[in-house]
Formats: sequence, C-alpha cells, structure tokens
Amino acid sequence: MNNWRKSSYSGEGDGNNCVEIATSPTHIAVRDSKARASRALTFPTEAFAPFLATVKDYSTVTDFARFRG
Repeated sequence: MNNWRKSSYSGEGDGNNCVEIATSPTHIAVRDSKARASRALTFPTEAFAPFLATVKDYSTVTDFARFRG
C-alpha cells in the first residue's frame, strides 16, 4: 500500500501528529505519521469499521500508539 493519506481533520499545529491510512480493494492499513518506518496495522476491509469503533475514544496519536503496543 503506497497511497498514504492523513485525515482531513489534520490541520495546523498537530497536523503532523496524525494517523494515516492507505486502502486497497481488500485491506486498509493504519500507521502513526510520526513513525512511518514502523509497521502499520493492516485490516481486511470489513474489519476496519469495528476497529474504528474500538479506538474512537482514543484522542491522540500517543493514545493510539499505546493501543498499538
């Protein structure tokens, strides 16, 4: 997956502290924009919505990184 993009909610200031996603017809990958060389989390497309439901209460990239391990 090569077409990484940030949320449209990433603006000035913390715009570099964001989660990025990349999509393909069968998978969606998520990574920390500050740690692009690290492994991404990759989900089958149908599993992405349940993942979002799980992490919606995490408000920062740091929180996400803790979730990610």
